[in-house]
Amino acid sequence: RSSYSCCYFVLPCCFFDFHGKYSRRQSKKTQYREYLDFVAQVGFVCGFHVEEDCLRIPSTKRVSFIGKSRSYAAAERALIDQQITQFINSRRTCAVATRDRRAGFNHEDRCGGLCKEAGSEPPEDETETAGTIWMPGFQPREKVEQVRNCASLPRDFVDEVVLNVANLLLNAAPQKSCSDKQGENTNTWNQGESLSLREVAEHLNKEILKKLKSEYGGLQTLLKNNHQVFEVLNGRVHIRDWRKEKPPSKTKPEVKRRLSAEAFKTRLCWFFVHHPDGCSLSSEACPYAHGTEELR
Repeated sequence: RSSYSCCYFVLPCCFFDFHGKYSRRQSKKTQYREYLDFVAQVGFVCGFHVEEDCLRIPSTKRVSFIGKSRSYAAAERALIDQQITQFINSRRTCAVATRDRRAGFNHEDRCGGLCKEAGSEPPEDETETAGTIWMPGFQPREKVEQVRNCASLPRDFVDEVVLNVANLLLNAAPQKSCSDKQGENTNTWNQGESLSLREVAEHLNKEILKKLKSEYGGLQTLLKNNHQVFEVLNGRVHIRDWRKEKPPSKTKPEVKRRLSAEAFKTRLCWFFVHHPDGCSLSSEACPYAHGTEELR
């Protein structure tokens, strides 16, 4: 819509319409195929000869569309622009409609009759031509997007929550005996108990929960971010036992193996510092530093 001479390339990925998430209308197609058809339909409505191609990239979503030429003469631009405006307005109505709509379209029929899908003509003041407002009331995302994945929370706050949850798991049940695989002795290391996210939340104070509520994923995201200490599986929280982690693959190229062996430790081992039994691994086997002298 920028100009008659423009071309376009698009690689559809996330399922979004003009005004929000794309709503499925046809169960006989996969969600991906239905969305691809919609994206191609947009190209046809905008007056392009739309070509479909499959990219040679390592992704499950690799179908692209290319619009290299127009299907109408330059003199018809104002008429097509009015058609585009009507199509956008019809999609806006569809975004809030609760009843089923007709899905699918014919690649040979550019508009497929869907420009008037909303059931009525848009008001005259909304059928603008190119060069004016295309979508009245459209609100783009803020220039500075707020990070709400718990990554921007104060470090002291995160450390407090991690310590509280870890102590809760360690004291939730009698100590579990687990043989030390590093030797033949019978040393034990407390693995703690597993609790559901709800049980963990019930033991945290209201101020902590209030602060986590404003973050996407809340408590679960914070615990997953601290994967050195916790493992969250099927809604339950466990203390991570690094002895059970899979050893590095021996099939790595020699250069990568050498770099991995020479990698510097940049973070302290949480278990070495806070766990009552210390770390379950030796200093050589642990990927984290056992003391500040090992930090680089």
